[in-house]
Amino acid sequence: MKFYTLKNDLNLPAIGLGTWKSEPGKVGNAVIEAIKAGYRHIDCAAVYGNEAEVGEALKTAFAQGLVEREDLWITSKLWNNAHESDKVLPALQKTLADLQLKYLDLYLIHWPVAFKADVGFASKADEFLSPEEAPIINTWKKMEEAYNKGLVKSIGVSNFSLKKLKDLLVDATHPPEVNQVELHPLLQQKELLEFCDTNSIILTGYSPLGSGDRSQDMKKEDEPSLLENKVITEIAKKHNCSPAQVLLAWHLSCGTAVIPKSTNPKRIKENLESYDVSLTNEDLLKIKSLDKGYRYVDAKFFEVPGGPYKNIYDE
Repeated sequence: MKFYTLKNDLNLPAIGLGTWKSEPGKVGNAVIEAIKAGYRHIDCAAVYGNEAEVGEALKTAFAQGLVEREDLWITSKLWNNAHESDKVLPALQKTLADLQLKYLDLYLIHWPVAFKADVGFASKADEFLSPEEAPIINTWKKMEEAYNKGLVKSIGVSNFSLKKLKDLLVDATHPPEVNQVELHPLLQQKELLEFCDTNSIILTGYSPLGSGDRSQDMKKEDEPSLLENKVITEIAKKHNCSPAQVLLAWHLSCGTAVIPKSTNPKRIKENLESYDVSLTNEDLLKIKSLDKGYRYVDAKFFEVPGGPYKNIYDE
């Protein structure tokens, strides 16, 4: 197993189990199967709506002696409707209660976007809070407070562009240790990765396999398939492994963490075995040529008429 050491000297397992889109009734078993397979990193979020089931699975894993709490890395994320200063800690406490944990290993601001407190997912302009009404730095200060209280071992962000990351670093007392973003061969984020490397921020990639199981309303017409990409499938054939394993091995070669989602025990195990795939320099050059800056999760769903958020990724 490969680990990345954060600025606080904690070790983040390079491959984690993603739980976004994992169905109720299946996600708990996926967590148990992942732990049995050797995973020690589970990625969660309040908005996924399945943290209570994950919490029951963790409780079972601890009770059965499959793993000790200290051996696991559990990440969760602050949802957009809890950015106001008085909402951050209560949201964290709800997540801790659902997961049945005393602390998180990592807590992230899920998006640099704020909703009003009673809104689950904003779809109209008046359901948002503007950056002036809910400044990211104010939210971050409460994240720092959670860290200082020992409720979380590490803090970070998600979906932050290079510009937003730089802006946060200017005023942060405790800099973010992780930035979780969409990352794969079609979106290699070279400039962001270089900045994070320079500033000792670990980049974690989500949707590493192309997130083909997203809801239809999140998809664009004629989306390219990572798993069926000719370069990826040829490299997989060469190494006698799956295209998914090639994609995950690419992350490891880049020095980034990665959180593939699956509820299938065979694929869960297979994804972790990506550690055993050694890509050659020739493979990596071929994959490098695939970069198109293509996003599966383009964040356009936050761009509503008259709303305060445009061009979320500053591109």
